[in-house]
Amino acid sequence: MDKKIISTAAIFGMIAIILGAFGAHALKKILSLEQLSTFETGVRYQTYHALFLLFIGILTDLPQKTKKTIYYLTTIGVLLFSGSIYLLATNDLTSFDFKIIGFVTPIGGLLLILAWGALLLNYLNKKS
Repeated sequence: MDKKIISTAAIFGMIAIILGAFGAHALKKILSLEQLSTFETGVRYQTYHALFLLFIGILTDLPQKTKKTIYYLTTIGVLLFSGSIYLLATNDLTSFDFKIIGFVTPIGGLLLILAWGALLLNYLNKKS
């Protein structure tokens, strides 16, 4: 599981850098400041959670079951949260109206919160 978690962290990190550069260079010319700021929020949260997964992957005292739970909550959370933000921020660039998927953004955010909560609960319930 650790290899899968760290690999996903690396992929999320690489994609965040690519999208950040794309936003800063290519999208800067065609998006409004508000849309660009929204896009950057997606990149920022994806980066945070790439680092979070990396941290989870290298922890040695975290049970595999907890790691698996955190992995799935974080992965699905990033895809829903950051993914929907990318689509909503660039909505004007396509003929499809991505505003109809806007409801998944808070669901993704909730999954990310639950992933952090799973880590917290694991350590609160741990016997010293």
